[in-house]
Amino acid sequence: MASAGQWVEGARPRTLPAAVAPVVVGTGAAAALDATSWWRALLALVVALTLQVGVNYANDYSDGVRGTDAERVGPLRLVGSGVATPSAVRGAAVVAFAVAALAGLVLVASVGAWWLLGAGAGAIAAAWFYTGGSRPYGYRGLGEIAVFVFFGLFSVLGTTYVQAGRVSVGALAGAVGVGAYACAILVVNNLRDIPSDAAGGKLTLAVRLGDARTRGMWTGLVLLSHVAGLALLPVTPWAAASLAGLPWALRAARPVRTGAGGPALVPALRDTGLAELAYALGLGAGLALG
Repeated sequence: MASAGQWVEGARPRTLPAAVAPVVVGTGAAAALDATSWWRALLALVVALTLQVGVNYANDYSDGVRGTDAERVGPLRLVGSGVATPSAVRGAAVVAFAVAALAGLVLVASVGAWWLLGAGAGAIAAAWFYTGGSRPYGYRGLGEIAVFVFFGLFSVLGTTYVQAGRVSVGALAGAVGVGAYACAILVVNNLRDIPSDAAGGKLTLAVRLGDARTRGMWTGLVLLSHVAGLALLPVTPWAAASLAGLPWALRAARPVRTGAGGPALVPALRDTGLAELAYALGLGAGLALG
């Protein structure tokens, strides 16, 4: 039976900045429109965090029952390591998705924008079918698209919309930047797992592109994030605060660009997440100040 610490590790806390970042930027964009609602921002954060935890447990369950986690490096896999039963991990994913759905329902009801329910249902479906179901799209190299849409565009623009009732150029640029950083987290994770994913038939985009081009894609995504942030300089000079993520990005770049593999890429996963969080805090503050 898994301990509390193992359940926490199985939730993959290093990926949680990808859930916090879009809410921070979306709230900063709402503040720029003089429309901040802190309780709605908090509900949006609950939705984002529980979706992230849910997708992590769902991936653990689906990859575990398929056997593709047997030789993984990096964070503990609950099912693959045998410390938790598949049904228990699946149940944890369902609970996380249920909390996300409940918080999202309250948020949508408060705004009255019932069409957002469809987007929320799509986010939960995307989280489950990333590695779940008979034809998981994560096994076909489509994971980055879903991450960009749901942890970039949907999360940032949705957070701004539920507070301000509209979106802005700042929110759109921030959504692109945050989405690219979230993709970079997934890319470095899949770069680390290329050998085991290829052996298990999990054809992620990293497996399809190969080692060298995946490393180049990571660099391109990080650059895109910062270009999107700096593109807002004509709107507000405070957008330069988005450069706050660069120190962690540069630290993550060392193992990525020097050919490190396996466990040596785990720090790059952590630092990419921290870079996204610092980027979001800087950009969110810059938008609010602007």
